[in-house]
Amino acid sequence: MTEPRDHPFVTAVKPLVDAMGGELLAPGEAEGDDVVLSWEGEDVLAVRLPQLADSLEHILAALQRKHGRPLSELDRKSKQEVVRLLEARGAFSVRHGVETVAGAIGVSRFTVYNYLNRQNTAKSE
Repeated sequence: MTEPRDHPFVTAVKPLVDAMGGELLAPGEAEGDDVVLSWEGEDVLAVRLPQLADSLEHILAALQRKHGRPLSELDRKSKQEVVRLLEARGAFSVRHGVETVAGAIGVSRFTVYNYLNRQNTAKSE
């Protein structure tokens, strides 16, 4: 039988799990909130999803890799775009989300709120 890590289904979902900051496990290692995924009636793998706060850190790290430099070094327009993307992904529903993002992009909480307000105003017009 094919090893779970060599299964084509695992290969297919691994980039998604990595992007979420999740962890791939053997089905037998699954615990309470882990998600067991099956293929053609056979449990192939389990996914341990990250805590929301960990997800935010993972998203910030991915954005930094995408930009190729620390987010705090981006220009204002790029920082506003980062805030827009993070809002779309629910980053500000996480406790201390605004503070975490503000620290990552090198601005004050007040500035993050201004970016959010500006975006919300633009949407309503």
